Amino acid sequence: MDIDELFEQMESSRLQLLELLELLPDDAYTMPGAMGDWTVADVLAHLVVWESELITCLMKLDEGKKPKRMLAAIADVDGYNESRYRENKDRDIARIFDDLQSVRVQLEEWLPRFSTKDLTDENRYEWSEGIALWQIVEANTFGHEAEHLPELETFVQRWQAGS
Repeated sequence: MDIDELFEQMESSRLQLLELLELLPDDAYTMPGAMGDWTVADVLAHLVVWESELITCLMKLDEGKKPKRMLAAIADVDGYNESRYRENKDRDIARIFDDLQSVRVQLEEWLPRFSTKDLTDENRYEWSEGIALWQIVEANTFGHEAEHLPELETFVQRWQAGS
């Protein structure tokens, strides 16, 4: 997958997410049940955290360094998610939406620094264990959004049915 395809997928996924969320009134964003006890705001903050971690990963790669924080997060996904959840619990939804946008802008600025070979060669980064960089980008952007979209769709449907 090249940079243009990544951008297309990222844009399409984000648009789908935002269009779904437009169906909710403001007060719905802070109601539990979007993903277990998590609110929609919690899920969005979760997406922001992982995308931010991806940017840090890209910065380290650009410096020729190993992305230790990303690797530690991947090694203990549940622990990382729980820790970041506690840090971001009850954040203002407007700030979360601002972060959702600003992190994506930063990512779109960082990705073009990587060549097609950097993105597609599974052996480019020894720490990646045969996973291409584009797959790491996918897992932390449009793939991650797609993972949570069904739960968010169910929440929106329940909310609309109860309205």
